[in-house]
Amino acid sequence: MSVRSEKVGSLIKEELGLLFQRNFSMADFGFLTVTEVLMSPDLKVAKVYVSIFGDKEQKKKSFARLEAQKPSIRSMLGHAVRLRFTPEIIFYLDETLDRAMKLENIFHKIHKNDSTKEEEKSSTDA
Repeated sequence: MSVRSEKVGSLIKEELGLLFQRNFSMADFGFLTVTEVLMSPDLKVAKVYVSIFGDKEQKKKSFARLEAQKPSIRSMLGHAVRLRFTPEIIFYLDETLDRAMKLENIFHKIHKNDSTKEEEKSSTDA
């Protein structure tokens, strides 16, 4: 990825974050965070990764609302960011945090099971 596309991606990420904060209510969209923006080399396509806090059903509804608002989001972005072309926006649901939490729970269970086994072993040895 070129330096220019990284800079434009960073700028779009920041502007989208502000746009979501100002124009989208948490009641309708939940807690929405832009986690990453990857630009195509020609800067005409922005892959926007968003994280939505909530259960599976709430995420699905919020993502559908986000997709429905894509034309107005692109328009607002075009007014906020001065580029030759306003990039096409493609939203992706970023589930990295969900996977990290699942792994954390698994590690916690494993650690708990190991501690229980050690306690049982020490009590039989005594």
